[in-house]
Amino acid sequence: MKITIIGTGYVGLVTGACLAEIGNDVFCLDVDQRKIDILNSGGVPIHEPGLQEMIARTRAHGRITFSTDVKASVEHGDVQFIAVGTPPDEDGSADLQYVLEAARNIGRYSNGFKVIVDKSTVPVGTAERVRAVVASELEARGLAVGMTHGFSVVSNPEFLKEGAAVDDFMRPDRIVIGIDDDAAGQIAREKMKRLYAPFNRNHERTLYMDVRSAEFTKYAANAMLATRISFMNEMSNLADRVGADIEQVRRGIGSDPRIGYHFLYAGVGYGGSCFPKDVQALVRTAGENGQNLRILEAVEAVNHDQKEVLVEKIVKRLGADLTGRTFAVWGLAFKPNTDDMREAPSRRLIAALLARGAHVRAYDPVAIEEARRVFALDFADAPEALARLAFVTTQDETLVGADALVIVTEWKEFKSPDFAHLKSVLKTPVIFDGRNLYEPLAMAELGIDYYAIGRPYVQLDTRSDARG
Repeated sequence: MKITIIGTGYVGLVTGACLAEIGNDVFCLDVDQRKIDILNSGGVPIHEPGLQEMIARTRAHGRITFSTDVKASVEHGDVQFIAVGTPPDEDGSADLQYVLEAARNIGRYSNGFKVIVDKSTVPVGTAERVRAVVASELEARGLAVGMTHGFSVVSNPEFLKEGAAVDDFMRPDRIVIGIDDDAAGQIAREKMKRLYAPFNRNHERTLYMDVRSAEFTKYAANAMLATRISFMNEMSNLADRVGADIEQVRRGIGSDPRIGYHFLYAGVGYGGSCFPKDVQALVRTAGENGQNLRILEAVEAVNHDQKEVLVEKIVKRLGADLTGRTFAVWGLAFKPNTDDMREAPSRRLIAALLARGAHVRAYDPVAIEEARRVFALDFADAPEALARLAFVTTQDETLVGADALVIVTEWKEFKSPDFAHLKSVLKTPVIFDGRNLYEPLAMAELGIDYYAIGRPYVQLDTRSDARG
């Protein structure tokens, strides 16, 4: 099938590459010439495991094209995937300007029946707005909407985890398709069924529903996952006060099959491009419809405060004035296996350390360049503070002479460091662990002061637990 992907961000690139991998002829459009130049030169503008190799493979077979030519992109694909960004607006609602501009272009250049697929995460009712924009453009061209120049707008939300997006697409848990129950919708249903047939060979994974329910499903899924994270973070803060170990609690409740273990890890809060903006957008949608989503308002508030918990532990241990102190920071991306810095907890943590006069040496396996760009923007008006932030190329470089190590992202290479070496090069053997990577008792036996999230600070000399 001939497929057009509008937008070459995480969702667009992964969708395009994976659909090309199974034999489709894919045209990827982006208005950012820099991105297209990178892709056409063999690079990939984002870090996603397996993606670059897949793109190289499909390019070699002539099944994927990258271009800024809007007219050619519309003329190419019978199925037009809109996979552009929907960033949060100032009021927390999803900004649909890029989605509607993509729809406008489809209407301007449509040369036959098109299935228009909303792949971007969009609020309930967006498909109707897309439909109105396309129809308006066709009418402006003097074209009657029918089977010749007709279209159907489909909702096909993505459920991709950054860092595992390729595998998630190729081995989906479910494929949600929202479609209209009319003649155009029946044509769209057959095309979407044919497109996703390779993913349904072992068993049927596709869930067909009405368009509004499909749009809602994506938001509800992310809101549920964000709620689990904030719930565990709030429990971890209580565990700190009452003397419980949140890791033992996690195992205790996760063993209940009604609860399970997924997204039950305490930490320094969620970030990235999905959970923060989707929770905000759902809260905003509720407000527009006369309802308060009190649980999700609390989820958002808990997550905001959780990004300060590690700073509070540092201040409690080392004092409020950190002038002259140096901190080693491991992990900058909001999660492992990505270079995404959007809403990353490291940004709040490092900003707080710099504001208190500290120096920071930071390391991340893949996010250094993106972090340089982001922090340059964050501290554009504070060059003196930015001068105290250094990015280094190895995790060991962060440690020499540092007053403490702070772990923010749970990359695999951080899970089993040489603790004897770490202790010997740190000025003081102190670790503040925002991801609970190590065992408190083991750290105490090594002579390391270890402060985690909702886990006990162990003092071997008295074999008693104080709280960190």
